[in-house]
Amino acid sequence: MRHQKKTVKLGRTAEHRKALLANQVCSLIEHQRIKTTLAKAKAVRPLAEKMVTLGKKGSLHARRTALATLRQAGAVKKLFDDIAPRSAARNGGYTRIVKLGARKSDSAPVAFIEWVDAPTVVEEAEPEEKGKKGRAAKGNTAVSEDKPAGKRKKAATAKGGAKTNEE
Repeated sequence: MRHQKKTVKLGRTAEHRKALLANQVCSLIEHQRIKTTLAKAKAVRPLAEKMVTLGKKGSLHARRTALATLRQAGAVKKLFDDIAPRSAARNGGYTRIVKLGARKSDSAPVAFIEWVDAPTVVEEAEPEEKGKKGRAAKGNTAVSEDKPAGKRKKAATAKGGAKTNEE
């Protein structure tokens, strides 16, 4: 029976598992959100939460403990300078896991793990000028009437062996 055996093995040795989880947390710190398997996301969550708790303490000992675990000074600096202050008002629950469904290749369940209080980035589409839009549409219709570019090149190489550039 597995009573009180909390460690998720992930099919790896202890050292490989520690390195994997440390790298996942560093990637989470750097990119604010990572896409990984559901099992790995669930294994990363406790370590990421502990690192934020260390970051909130802010002491030299906490910084050295985080560095010993994560092994990347840049990630520790960003954790202590950016992520921990954002989570100062929170008493836990710093991460969220969003399930994405099954991966196409092997049907493994995939999920995003991200910071709950990550700054939201809103990308605004640049308004296009009417003149540009009209010309782009005319150019696209001319291409769509002919054969697609990939088929033209294949036909040209099949006939004479030499590639011609019809575009």
